[in-house]
Amino acid sequence: MSTPSPEHSPLCSLIDELLRPYTQSEFPLTKESEKDLLIALSQVLRQIKFWTHELDSDNDNDTMEKPADNGQFPVGSKLHYEEHHCLTKIIGDLMFLLAAESRYVQHLAGNIIVIISEFVVAMGSNWGELMHLLCLCLELAICNAYSSSFEPSTTNEIDLGCDSSSSITALKPRLKNANLSSLAGIVRVLRNILKHLKVESDGHLLKVYFGSIGSCLSNVPWDLLDSILIGQNGDVLRSSSVDALLYSNVAQPEPRITFKGNLIQFFCSLVEQSGFVEAAGGSQHKHSVIFEIHSVLPKLLAWCLDEQGDCTCIPQYFRHKILILMSRLSVQIHLECSILVSWLHLIHKHFQDLLLQPIIQLESDKDDCLEGSPFLVNVFDDGKQIFSSRHLQRLAVLFFLKSSLSLISLRERSDESGKEGSSELYEWLQGHLPVDIFADHNLYFERCVSFALSFLQLYMHEDDILFEVLLQLFCVPFFPERQVCKGRTFQEVNDNMLFLVSDVFNPISLFHLFLAEILYDHQVLLDYLISKDTGASSAEYLLRCLRIVCDSWKFFVEFSVGGEVTNQSSCKKRKVSGGVTDLKGKVSSASMEGDGIFLSPQNDCKRGHPYGCKHYRTERPPFDDAKDCLLSLKISLENLHRKNLFPYDPQVLLRRLTRFQGLCLDLKKI
Repeated sequence: MSTPSPEHSPLCSLIDELLRPYTQSEFPLTKESEKDLLIALSQVLRQIKFWTHELDSDNDNDTMEKPADNGQFPVGSKLHYEEHHCLTKIIGDLMFLLAAESRYVQHLAGNIIVIISEFVVAMGSNWGELMHLLCLCLELAICNAYSSSFEPSTTNEIDLGCDSSSSITALKPRLKNANLSSLAGIVRVLRNILKHLKVESDGHLLKVYFGSIGSCLSNVPWDLLDSILIGQNGDVLRSSSVDALLYSNVAQPEPRITFKGNLIQFFCSLVEQSGFVEAAGGSQHKHSVIFEIHSVLPKLLAWCLDEQGDCTCIPQYFRHKILILMSRLSVQIHLECSILVSWLHLIHKHFQDLLLQPIIQLESDKDDCLEGSPFLVNVFDDGKQIFSSRHLQRLAVLFFLKSSLSLISLRERSDESGKEGSSELYEWLQGHLPVDIFADHNLYFERCVSFALSFLQLYMHEDDILFEVLLQLFCVPFFPERQVCKGRTFQEVNDNMLFLVSDVFNPISLFHLFLAEILYDHQVLLDYLISKDTGASSAEYLLRCLRIVCDSWKFFVEFSVGGEVTNQSSCKKRKVSGGVTDLKGKVSSASMEGDGIFLSPQNDCKRGHPYGCKHYRTERPPFDDAKDCLLSLKISLENLHRKNLFPYDPQVLLRRLTRFQGLCLDLKKI
């Protein structure tokens, strides 16, 4: 039997044949040569895609024989050395092109590295070595670009059977022209490889990936990037750069912006996928990556956000992605008091404007199909551009509530931390509630409910975070009996801060308001429950609400609001769900006036137009509407479950609804 050739020889031959003229250090990139290079890169990409497809579809591919011993040559053998040298040369040549002046060349070179990673996965060998080489390239690019003397990481070189010193010697000259564009390209490549692994759902590959990335991040000299990413005299980004990034399809973004954007995206993807790593038994690698990202978070904020607080000069995309990153970290990291306090300091420093933004949506706010998008721009008569920040406000307030409420939940272990959490919440509410809220005993609870309604309406437009914030509010201590601080000012009720927080975010009041906002339409609840995005969180919210409603039955039944606390309803429209034939219902509108919350049929709030509805008053106590909605939900759930049309077992929810129904029947007997 003949000795097999190194498995990457076809790659070496292909890249050497088509790209050798363009991978010489003396090669000048003219307009004509750029065109030829792009053609050659496209040919390479197509050929490797073809090979990878062949390997995926047929493991016995006649044109490319897999090596023996489960895809690995013996460490130290001649074939292993040749294979390692081949892979190093391939990555070195593509990294050289990743530093080219043409962004089109950079893009194609990066895509080729990604498809090579898929080829390596399909071959079933050398995955760890490839990841090690790519991480070395990231560290060497920083080293070469900024004349740093730090040593790249050599973690796992023994396990991988490769000599990092020889790899460094081979790769460093290929990265001598590395710059911020190169760094951005390498980060983009690493993120795209991770996206592919997510689709593959291979636990072993993810463990190796996170192991290499964790080692790399721990060795990156983040301090070295300060002077480059912040710029001179703290000048982070100017509005012209923002415009180029967000609105131009032609202009190339400033390299600093591209690198920062790619880095934030990469961190978000790493944190999001860390759960898969832990499930595959690689928790130590997961925690290493999470720890490194958390430690660099303050720097990331300083790099991406203008410390002077001039919001018009801050890319809203950065603010959006950083808030997403912080929110995901809050789920993955162990929440200690010191971490929560540091997060609160960061959000006060960089997002205070969003925390202070009014919760109530003003009549002047424009309704738009892009409402909530971090890229929506309002242009005023004087030509000044103001970014819409309702979406960012939701994210900032949600993260603020997570941090402060988590501190309150730690009160049993640290009374001081609990006080700090309640103090933070109290100060935030103080900026949004009327100063004289305690002056009138009769108006106090109405004003609490009015704020709660505005708060709920803030989140009704984004289903994916609506239930996240509602579930978070269950951390607020609940006092079934109302605590009214009659005749006092904010300064005089410091000892009763949690009473105010409890009255504002009373879970029963919020549940009543939530049902009114969806127009007491049980079909909307069904849509939430069967949605792949909100199914789990909405079911958990309903379960918790039903439990607290049944345990505090009198409060739920007697809930009402005197006076006028009207705020434009969001008129939540029902989303049409595919695959379920009997989920139909009509849309109506709800408002709060007089002695309670009234269900109001409407004439001009058509499906697809949930805003600007006229209200027609029909007086019914809130309890009656809520009861009808929940009992209708029970009937629909039972019917769907009986026909096997419900996507999961709803029996726990049905038991809670049955208990609710029993209490309603007992009420009729009185």
